[in-house]
Amino acid sequence: MPGMIAFGRRWGIASDDLVFSGSFELFVRVLWWIGTVALYTLHNGKFDCSGGRVLHSYLVVLLVLLAFIILSLCAIVYISAQGTITNPGPRRSIPVLLYVRAMLYVPELIWAILGAIWVSDDSRGCEPAEVGAVITAVVASWILLLSTGVGVLFVFDPLGSRCPGPQSQEQLGVRDLESSEGSQLLSTARSVAVRVWESRLRLLCCCLPQDESHRAAFSSIAQLVSGFFSDTDLVPSDIAVGLALLHQEQDKKEQCRDLDEVLPHSPSSPIAEDLEAELEKAAHCMQFAIAAYGWPMYVYSNPLTGACKLSGDCCKTQSAEYDIVGGDNMGCHFSSILHSTGLQYRDFIYVSFHNQIYEIPFFVALDHKREAVLVAIRGTLSLRDLLTDLSADCENLSVEGVSGTCYAHKGMSQAAGYIYKKLLNDGILNQAFTIAPEYKLVITGHSLGGGTASLLAILLRSSFPTLQCYAFSPPGGLMSKALAEYSKDFVVSVVLGKDLVPRLSYPNMEDLKRRILKMVSNCNKPKYRILLQGCWYELFGGDPDDFPTEMDRREEELSQPLLGEETLLIRGSSSYQSLASEDSPVHCAHLPLYLPGRILHITEDGPSRRSCFSQVRYRAEWSSETAFRSVLISPRMIADHMPDAVLRSLHILTQDRPFNLCPSSLSNSHLNVI
Repeated sequence: MPGMIAFGRRWGIASDDLVFSGSFELFVRVLWWIGTVALYTLHNGKFDCSGGRVLHSYLVVLLVLLAFIILSLCAIVYISAQGTITNPGPRRSIPVLLYVRAMLYVPELIWAILGAIWVSDDSRGCEPAEVGAVITAVVASWILLLSTGVGVLFVFDPLGSRCPGPQSQEQLGVRDLESSEGSQLLSTARSVAVRVWESRLRLLCCCLPQDESHRAAFSSIAQLVSGFFSDTDLVPSDIAVGLALLHQEQDKKEQCRDLDEVLPHSPSSPIAEDLEAELEKAAHCMQFAIAAYGWPMYVYSNPLTGACKLSGDCCKTQSAEYDIVGGDNMGCHFSSILHSTGLQYRDFIYVSFHNQIYEIPFFVALDHKREAVLVAIRGTLSLRDLLTDLSADCENLSVEGVSGTCYAHKGMSQAAGYIYKKLLNDGILNQAFTIAPEYKLVITGHSLGGGTASLLAILLRSSFPTLQCYAFSPPGGLMSKALAEYSKDFVVSVVLGKDLVPRLSYPNMEDLKRRILKMVSNCNKPKYRILLQGCWYELFGGDPDDFPTEMDRREEELSQPLLGEETLLIRGSSSYQSLASEDSPVHCAHLPLYLPGRILHITEDGPSRRSCFSQVRYRAEWSSETAFRSVLISPRMIADHMPDAVLRSLHILTQDRPFNLCPSSLSNSHLNVI
């Protein structure tokens, strides 16, 4: 850090990122050199065929080339391991070494081409073993050359052009955002960044139709992503180092936390709810939320028997007692829903597997056990769902009777509006309540489905005052403070452990970026050592390393850019400004967004690391949104989001029995982390 400058441009790696890649190539090259020496020694004087002299010469020159390459790699690995992340001074010779290494690719490429020609033309009459050995050397050359080309493509930064140069940028006022020239230059750079990210999204989603809605989504997501990364000079390895350091820092603080200093959690609603009753309802609703995923989740949750159970039901002619729409031509989705919920065909009012951006699958069924008309919304399962997730801009949501500003996550607000229109305009709910007029309305979903269910419940609240919503693992950046307070009377959010998604919001990500910058800027160890020790800690545990984690400078100096070889942050970056309030006139993606309703937090009760076969027990308690204002780094941050993990924890809590799970590194994340 910052990104390495070579060949007249910035690259997506830093000068201290060549330790591992260089060591790997060095290992391969040394083995290749030893093998070539052995080949030359064994067959020296035996190349007595017509083209033997040419093949003999090929091996000699190859040995010399490999020797020079090995020496250059040794120098690159040694120099790249010097210094620290923000002190690249000892590594200033890396670009020169890379130029030398690049020059060696030219004779290697030429020699690989000539070797291929000579083997094909001049190997007649030679011993097959000798020819095969030379062919192996030629093929190895081509494999390494192609691998290098692929590696260059990976580290190529399309935004790394050095025109205009850093000196002219300084003269134009890039350091002073108030100058018109500097602002114009930054605006141009950001426009280029948006176009690059939009092109990446189109390439990633090339299988999707490029209609107006998709183009608008690509543009919105590109603006959000490019804006988030445009004010830093971080490379991916810097982010990995920051996350490793931050994880150990969080674990260290958690071990030292005084439990008496932690504020007790209590229900956010003035109406006291029985925790056990809510857990029973949540466990029941989670079965429908996980069923909405269809056959992929059913097979994933039942790897040994799921496919066999569904194989006999798929492709059958289904009964016409329900209305099914799109995406389930073989009937496997609906069959898995029947197996997961235990309902009958006649219990379903409407089932839709239609999936487009802002339009996600859902089903409506009669839950006779709980006497409810249940609407279950599917979570993220397709590329279209991912685009809906990433449409993280926010839009106004008009709700009667809510005082304060009302806005919500754009993608999920659009999805909730789509389902709202289907339920009311198509008469789906009217049909359901005609059959069971005494039933109440319950809405549920997981992840994307949980966020959409919460917003749908807000839209339907005026028409169905007694409705209830259970949102499992909903995204943190979902709705404004006013809507979050309004939803506490009828929405319960269930979050497991250190799940990342309920902590995802633009302010939280900005906070994470600030923390990463503070970690890497103050670390006094080489990057390769931090990564090795971080990997060991994640895999095998142990005591957190005693890295320095606090800035030596005063807190007020944190508003200034951190300096390495070049400026790490552009002055005025949002990463070092206070987060905007709801009333400030900034882009609404920067506005604070909150989890819906009351928050039921489930954590593992016991040590953070334990043996594979030890018993797992969970603890559930009411929490507040302040406990989710920081991203917690943990190996469980993704696993805790999986719907089967949430369902398993709810079953353990409601059935009061332990469950064997291996491995686990979940810690007591119910404690507020500020």
